[in-house]
Order: sequence, then structure tokens, then C-alpha cells
Amino acid sequence: MEPTTLINSDNHWMLWGILFSVTAFGFWAERTKWGSKLSGMMITLLGTFILSNLSIIPNDAPVYDVIWTYFVPLAIPLLLMKANLKRIIKEAGPTLIAFLFGALGTVLGTLSAFYLINLGEDSWRLAGIFASTYIGGTMNYMAAAEVLQLKSGTLLTAGLAADNLIMTIYFFLLFALPSFGFIANKFIKRENLIQLSEEINTSEERKSDSLLDLSTAISISFVICAIGFASAEFFGFEGGGVLILTGLTVVLATIFHSFFSSIKGSETPGLLLMQVFFAAIGASANIKTVIEVGPLLFVFAAIILVIHLITILIAGKIFKLDLREIIIASNANIGGPTTSAAMAAARKWDDLVLPAILCGTLGYSIATFIGSALGYWLK
Repeated sequence: MEPTTLINSDNHWMLWGILFSVTAFGFWAERTKWGSKLSGMMITLLGTFILSNLSIIPNDAPVYDVIWTYFVPLAIPLLLMKANLKRIIKEAGPTLIAFLFGALGTVLGTLSAFYLINLGEDSWRLAGIFASTYIGGTMNYMAAAEVLQLKSGTLLTAGLAADNLIMTIYFFLLFALPSFGFIANKFIKRENLIQLSEEINTSEERKSDSLLDLSTAISISFVICAIGFASAEFFGFEGGGVLILTGLTVVLATIFHSFFSSIKGSETPGLLLMQVFFAAIGASANIKTVIEVGPLLFVFAAIILVIHLITILIAGKIFKLDLREIIIASNANIGGPTTSAAMAAARKWDDLVLPAILCGTLGYSIATFIGSALGYWLK
């Protein structure tokens, strides 16, 4: 017998209204002092998680299925339209070297965590998802979950909760690293690492421009998704639609970079779709299982990050990298372009804002491929 909730699963309009309202609240809360410490994504997820576990909205509904099926694939091209690989390789400099070693550290950490912590039959899926997350940021969490076919809202919510908590602690550590003299003194200090590009002022503002830009971005995303899933079906590549459309977007953004870079605000609808998806995840989660599984996932994530940090610091020392480059590269691995650019700006490392965004964008582009491949290999 289906559990009774205040709002039934077939009340589609009301559920859409609640999901988008909680999403809007998450975006608003992120601008407040208290909300900025949690992130809008986590606030949105917690909002629907509370509503579902108070039996206000259901754990399962056709509305959620629509979001699961369409929102993440559609968001990925929108978020990757600035992923020009030529520019990333050319301009990211030493920060790119640190970033790549950070990705290696994440893979080594994931392998260690997988063999040390037993997460049950979905261990290989969760390993691939966490690897994706800590190579290119949280955006890859959901893309990898789609590719690896992890459909448990409870596990995804517990994983996101663990990821958000350990990531917050890790960012505090990164921010404090330059203050630890016994670490900072072991690395060189380089002046004028990379000159700040003028276009940086607009690349991460995510402002909404004209209706033409918005409609162009969304229509291109739909077409890329159609090609990606049709190709996966044609070749019998189960779960491969997201990988194909990701690769196709990066190729197009690199070859036709002038055109794609001229589309302003493409990230805005992508971020909205992702946030609504987090709302659907929170709604489909069960609190009992989250409490049971969460602590193990926290330890799992912590192992990955410890090995990631050790690897990137050792590589930085060997290749004579500035500690600031290492810190920003690590942030780009774990949080993506937004958090790494924000940290560079907050630290007044203006010459590292551009490399932060470029490396973070590269992470968006490659993390799902690496994490998914690692997950299937561990299977």
C-alpha cells in the first residue's frame, strides 16, 4: 500500500510548483550569510528531503521521473558551451599540471576507498560517482549517476550530504594551507603567474542576456541531446547517451568556440535545471537509509580527498609549482570553476582566477568519462 502524503503523486501541478519554489528558495538562500555556507544546492535538497519525510510530498511521482530523464542531459550542454579545450590547454599553465595530478590523486583515492569501505552492491557505482565529483565538481555527480544507472534517491541524497559536508571541511583546509608555514615554505613563490583576461569579468557572471541567446542555447542543447541518445540507442550503448552528448558538446565548443562563446548566459538555464534535479533527489530520499548509509559515505569521501591532497602536494613539490596554483587546482577538481574562481578572488590571487575557471571547465568536460569508466572497471 502506497504511503499517504498530503499531496498525492498524481497532483502534477502542485508538485511542479513545490519543486520550483524550493529551488528558488535555494537560490535566494545562497545569497544570504547563512545560506552561503551550505550552498543553494544543499538547501534545495534538504528542503524537499524534509517535505517528503514529513509526508507532505511523496517519495515517488511521475514528475520526478520526468526530471530524472530529461533535466540532467539537457543541462549538460548548457553548462559546457564555453568548454574550449584549446584555450584551456594553452592558458591554464602550471595550474593545469596541478589539476591533472589532482585528478590522478582522486582516482587513487577512489580505488583505496573502494577496497577499504564496503558500500554494498552499489559500491562500484558510488565509487565512479565520487571519482567524477572530485575530478570536476558536483555537476558531474548527477551526470555520472545517470551513466552508471544509480537510481536510488536515498543513496544519491546520502552521497550528496556526505559530499557537501566533507567538501566544506576540505575547502576550509585549502583556504588555511598558506598559513601553515611548515607546508608553505616547501614550495616556490612565483610572481605574475598568469595575466588576468578582460573577458573574465563576464564569463562567470551567469547573467541572463537576450531571449535570442537563451532560446539559441536551449535549442542547441535539445538537438545535442537528441543526437546523443539516438547514437547511444543505435550503437546499443546502454546509459551512454550522457557520455556521447558530453563529448559532442566539448568537440563543438572547441571547434566553433567563437560561436558558442558569443551565446551569453547559457549557464543560467543549465544551473536551474540542475537545481530542480537536486530538489527531485531530496524528495525521493528516505531518512532512515540516509542516516544508516551517510556516515560510511562520509568516510569514503574523506579517504578520497586525503589521498587527492597528498598526491597533488607531492606532484607540486616535484614539478616546482607555486602552492597557490596547487590550491586553486585542487579546488577546481573538487568544486568546479565557480568555487575555485571564488577562492582565487577571495584570496586576492587575481592572476589565478582565469586558470581556475579554465581548469574547472576542463573538469566539467572530462570527469564524467573518467569516473564512469572507473566505475564500470571496478564492477
